[in-house]
Amino acid sequence: MDIVLDTHIAIWALENNDNLSNEAKEMIYDLDNNIYFSALSVMEICIKHKKNPEAMEWEGKEFYQCCLDAGFYTMPMKPKHAIFLDDLKVKDKCSVNGDQFDRGLIAQAKQEKMLLLSHDRVMENYDEPCIRMV
Repeated sequence: MDIVLDTHIAIWALENNDNLSNEAKEMIYDLDNNIYFSALSVMEICIKHKKNPEAMEWEGKEFYQCCLDAGFYTMPMKPKHAIFLDDLKVKDKCSVNGDQFDRGLIAQAKQEKMLLLSHDRVMENYDEPCIRMV
């Protein structure tokens, strides 16, 4: 199975953080799964680190290298992914925070027919089967 990690899930996996659920660990460490991190996650980390390094201790280049060292595959952002931003569905009577990184990751997963692992509760408001809450 091809799986792309939401930014915080990738960080938790790299840190072996206790916030990472057993379900997520099983999926990430299953050698039959291909684990991807997105260029959007690298961008998000770079922006957040520059803005507030105390809140985002990771630097983008450090995150990128650690993901590669962990054996994760890269997921570039392509124009065809951006087009899917217009097609994202939100559940009735739900709202989303408009986080462009979240939306971009969902669009990538949807376009590439991959599973997106997330723990971000806002993601539950999307009506997209590619999202797996862990």
